Amino acid sequence: MLDLKISGGSIVDGTGAAARRGDVGVRGGRVVAVGEVPEAAARTIDATDLVVAPGFIDIHTHYDAQAFWDTTLSPSPLHGVTTVMGGNCGFTIAPLVGVEGGPVRPDDADYLMRMLARVEGMPLESLQQGVPWDWHTSAEYLDRLDGTLMPNAGFLVGHSALRRVVMHDAATERHATADEVKQMQQLLRAGLAAGGMGFSSTWSPSHNDHLGHPVPSRCASREELLALCAVVSEFPGTQLEFIPAVGEFADDTFRLMGAMSAAANRPLNWNLLQVYAQNWELVQHQLAGYDLAAAEGGRVLALTLPDTFRLRLNFTSGFILDILHGWDSLMALPVHEKLRQLRDPAARAEWNRLAQSTEGATRSIANWGGYRILETFSSQWKPYEGRIIGEVVLQLGREPWDVLCDLVIADDLRTVIANQDRGQDDATWKRRVEVWRDHRAIVGASDAGAHLDMIDSFSYSTTLLARAVREHQLLPLEEAVHLLTGAPAELYGLHERGRIAPGFCADLQVFDPATVGPGPVAMKFDLPGGAGRVYGEAIGVHHVVVNGVPCVEHGELLPARPGRILRSGSDTHTVSVR
Repeated sequence: MLDLKISGGSIVDGTGAAARRGDVGVRGGRVVAVGEVPEAAARTIDATDLVVAPGFIDIHTHYDAQAFWDTTLSPSPLHGVTTVMGGNCGFTIAPLVGVEGGPVRPDDADYLMRMLARVEGMPLESLQQGVPWDWHTSAEYLDRLDGTLMPNAGFLVGHSALRRVVMHDAATERHATADEVKQMQQLLRAGLAAGGMGFSSTWSPSHNDHLGHPVPSRCASREELLALCAVVSEFPGTQLEFIPAVGEFADDTFRLMGAMSAAANRPLNWNLLQVYAQNWELVQHQLAGYDLAAAEGGRVLALTLPDTFRLRLNFTSGFILDILHGWDSLMALPVHEKLRQLRDPAARAEWNRLAQSTEGATRSIANWGGYRILETFSSQWKPYEGRIIGEVVLQLGREPWDVLCDLVIADDLRTVIANQDRGQDDATWKRRVEVWRDHRAIVGASDAGAHLDMIDSFSYSTTLLARAVREHQLLPLEEAVHLLTGAPAELYGLHERGRIAPGFCADLQVFDPATVGPGPVAMKFDLPGGAGRVYGEAIGVHHVVVNGVPCVEHGELLPARPGRILRSGSDTHTVSVR
């Protein structure tokens, strides 16, 4: 007898092949039959008029800490995701000790916790109360999570953690010595031997720690990066992930990534390529970097989000705002000092002068009049909630920066402003589909688990199906499913995942193609310490199955936790670049 049968659905198998009507039989966590399946099952799901597809694979998340306080890794499973990859951007919480072993240094664990709170928007109180911080090595971290999660999860080994536990405070001050690089290599070897999925790092100027300093990996030399990438080449089934810069990349940036990929003999995906009809020239420049990287012997792919990267910004965390010239030090100030600076007319004017002196595309962050007042907490400004600041100033006869400062002060910095979504037009969606079909790009970049007060990109999978497939009719459903399942599985070399076929792992979902999409988004205050997060469920995702076990039914998360910690080499095969 089968454990589970999904009957009568339209099977979209993840390869891009045409859908076909049939059944899917599951036994022992694996698909054992596809097509006409007469065998009885302990449980049958009727998928008539619905689509049966592989679970989605999200290769860019930051669930490293949330995994301890929310073992469902919500809301990802609600959106059809059955496998996630964490540990991106160099921001991991393991290892916590250096090669010498011994007890965890409280200042190192505290640094990594506060760094995460700063750069990834995870509430500090949640990190303090919801994470045990009682492991030493990457191996112990992975073992702590194995068997506890709803979806499958793999984790990269992060550069900033390696640097911190080797160099301590000096990690954000200088280049590493030859001996310190060797110690980082040793720790990386240990993490990859334990099943770490690869190596991640960042040089992005948006990544500053709680003290306003560049995060540890930003202080690494080119030689250090290449030495660590070379370690990756020693372990099968591994990957590279990197954020090199913000805005338009210089040719040397692509050459660096190509050299990193060549040193590891592994693909490297970089984050993030945003696509609009209006920035098509920039998109083409960024994709052309693939060829520069190839000349260095590497394979470098742009990770692209299939939607607008909507930002909810606030002056409390200051993330993204700190990209503005000189603002990294302002955003690192404690709340009372930020308020003092914004109240002082001279200081206020100076901060705006610095912001407006920002060069390049990131200067647009300081277009204060273009933001929408998404949420305010003062009765004085409540009538303006939902309005564009540029419209408000016309009514008040004042400057946008001064209005925003007064608003932020009245809210004790809690004001939420949002950029306008200019990416829902037909021309932009057509351009996005062009990029998805380009061999130089890969769909993903949810950042799920991070920037909890700021973004809703956790719903990228259901958004792609709703907007690009159903509403704009720009690509067939079968191709869209492949982009979300088979393609990321192939990039990461995942064994027997990302497709519906006999012998493959039974990571499955059942959704209604006529209604599937992202649901409403709102703040949900369910984190440790009572902190809140931007949260949104899905519409039209009826069932999600992980390793043959039902996990989501009609929008409800079930008690089962059948997910596996995926380990490089045993759960992946090597995808080399030569």
